[in-house]
Amino acid sequence: MNAAFLITPKSDVKFVYDHWTIRQALEKMEHYRYSAIPILNKKGIYVGTLTEGDILWNLKKNEDLDFWDTEKMLLKDVPRYRDIKAISIDVEIEDIMEKSLSQNFVPIVDDSGVFIGIIRRREIISYLLKLREEAQSKA
Repeated sequence: MNAAFLITPKSDVKFVYDHWTIRQALEKMEHYRYSAIPILNKKGIYVGTLTEGDILWNLKKNEDLDFWDTEKMLLKDVPRYRDIKAISIDVEIEDIMEKSLSQNFVPIVDDSGVFIGIIRRREIISYLLKLREEAQSKA
C-alpha cells in the first residue's frame, strides 16, 4: 500500500519556519501540546524536526541565556539532536514502519523536497490493526 493513503496533509499539520524564533516555536508547541514539530524554510522545503530536547539542550549549552533571549534566537541556529529525514510520498507503507518506531510522525515530501504532510505513528498502527483483523476474518 502506498503511504499517500495515510498522510495528514500539510493544511492539517502544525509546523514552524526556520526563520522563526525559539520563543515562537515554544509557544506553538505549548499551545498544541507537541513535543516535536516539523521545520520548513520560506519556500516550504522540509529542513528538519524540532524537539523539546533540542531546545533544552541548546539552552543548557548557553547557560547565560534566559527565557527572554529566546525571542532573539532563530530556529535555523538551533542544533538538532536527531536528523529526522523526510520520506518521499511514493514510498510504500511497509518502508516507513521502522522509522515510526523512534518518532511520533514521519515527514513526507514531494520530489522537490517540498513538505506535503506527515504520517502519524497512530495511523500506521491503525493500518496494521486493520490488516490483522482482515487476516483473522479470512482464517
